[in-house]
Amino acid sequence: KQEGILHENEAAEILYRISADIHMHGSDIKEGKIELIADCDGVLKIRRDALLAVNSLGEMMIASRHGDFPVKKEIKLPERESFLWLSKNPKWIRRESGRNKTDFSILPYRSKKVGIITTGSEVQKGLIKDTFTPVLKEKLDEFSCQILGQTLPGDERSQITSNILSFIDQGADMVICSGGMSVDPDDRTPGAIKDTGAEIVTYGAPVLPGAMLLLSYYQNNDK
Repeated sequence: KQEGILHENEAAEILYRISADIHMHGSDIKEGKIELIADCDGVLKIRRDALLAVNSLGEMMIASRHGDFPVKKEIKLPERESFLWLSKNPKWIRRESGRNKTDFSILPYRSKKVGIITTGSEVQKGLIKDTFTPVLKEKLDEFSCQILGQTLPGDERSQITSNILSFIDQGADMVICSGGMSVDPDDRTPGAIKDTGAEIVTYGAPVLPGAMLLLSYYQNNDK
């Protein structure tokens, strides 16, 4: 080993230290490579400018899955790998090892309270079986959400509005309305959501399923 040259395992360890945050750990080093493994469920965030900077240097690379996507505990994230001997950038890599900001981080999920409102008189009267709420509950369970309850207000616009505000008063972080939702201008569910005073962010998405999606934010001025 010559002065000013780093071994591939040394370089991989430095890349690991500048990449990992507190919610992940590294695998055993092998052939100049360390894998990052998630310690919790959450959303993977990546500093893309830093990732590009490393991968533009040559003789080393970080291979990663896409950022802003959910990951689960024990899932492997990116890999940091050095190729043979690092002779061109030892000063850079030693300098980078002293910084505090990591290239990769996981935002752990926070438990949220959710209220479910299933609209439609057919469901309310039992003429149609509610098959979507079990799907919702299964998806919410993946993120450790606390379900406050479910209501069946039918098609009455004022009752839907009242149910939404009631869940908000109970401390709901999110209220999900399903059932009688359509893209018709006079549809009662979007109108009921608007009557709460919530800000409509988007209505309809050019994908299926999604064409009937409405997203809004409610600002509680009392809190």
